[in-house]
Amino acid sequence: MARDKPKLRIGLIGTGFMGKTHVFGFASAPRVFDLPYEIELHTVADITDLAAAKAARDLGFAHATADWRVLVANPNIDLIDITAPNALHKEMALAAIAAGKHVYCEKPLAPLSADARAMAEAAEAAGVKTQVGFNYLCNPMLGLARDLIASGELGEIRSYRGVHAEDYMMEASSPFTFRHDTAGGGALADLGSHALATAEYLLGPIEQVLGDCVTAISERPDGKGGTREVEVDDIGRAFLRFANGASGSIEGNWIATGRKMQHDFDIHGSKGAIAFSQERFNELHFYSAADAAGRRGFRRIEAGPDHSPYGRFCVAPGHQLGFNDLKAIEIAGYLEAIGGERPEPFNFRAGLRIQTLVETIQLSSREGGWRRLG
Repeated sequence: MARDKPKLRIGLIGTGFMGKTHVFGFASAPRVFDLPYEIELHTVADITDLAAAKAARDLGFAHATADWRVLVANPNIDLIDITAPNALHKEMALAAIAAGKHVYCEKPLAPLSADARAMAEAAEAAGVKTQVGFNYLCNPMLGLARDLIASGELGEIRSYRGVHAEDYMMEASSPFTFRHDTAGGGALADLGSHALATAEYLLGPIEQVLGDCVTAISERPDGKGGTREVEVDDIGRAFLRFANGASGSIEGNWIATGRKMQHDFDIHGSKGAIAFSQERFNELHFYSAADAAGRRGFRRIEAGPDHSPYGRFCVAPGHQLGFNDLKAIEIAGYLEAIGGERPEPFNFRAGLRIQTLVETIQLSSREGGWRRLG
């Protein structure tokens, strides 16, 4: 007999690309996982009443509002989901925490590490559960990569190369957006944050960084017939030194012509190596130095039911998960944490760590020289 589950009522702020992705995750997660809650899409907030009402119809919310503060204050909502522009995250999250709500916030957590720290400390003091949207970490192939490293199959890890590159800012004629404002953070914060989160997920803490942040397109149309100066980076790079002795590099690049979704890494150890590309993210390539001479080479491992939780989505190997499935996995882990079944997968404290790495790399780029993480 199916158990009765309490409802978890969701309030969503923002209905752009990531807002819709979150809704798709909330829709599919209960059908794939045995969650501790029944999810109710309660209220959606957007910039106008008309936009909010349309979003409610399109996405399946019962209510709509043009004022996110009304949504946060509603006692019938349990979880506030923030997918608004980066500069608004702090105000919205702190208001939600003060109202006793759990908070799910898309990355980056905040434009400044000081803001992210205030958010993490407020959530911990209030005892609410938080999640930052780094859903690439939910890929079963990344879990397999981490298992291969932890088991010693790669031996001593010597080097790491990671990149997150796209081309959605490649045109100099593309208009100035909130991402180009200093509060937006630039390519390192927007994309490089994913590369940094993946690097630490796989190899553990980064101890030192040497940054190089480049603004390649110095001004953009302002939408009013003029231009605005761009102060943030189009490409952010860093050399890394890990606590485990490995060294490496990461890059965040939003003007990488031809790249739509390159989130890749290569890891080299004394006994083997692994390679991954988000553009074929149902595969992991593994090289073993123990193979006989003349038989060595990278072998492709395809995602399948042996790589949890792939089997919950499909019983057949090789049929592939999709981007929205990763968000469903992320949401399932977060709801299990709210229900007390597991620790928070990637909470505000973890989001603060990534923002601290970003700022340390930016500082290194401005001042020159290696910087040590505190």
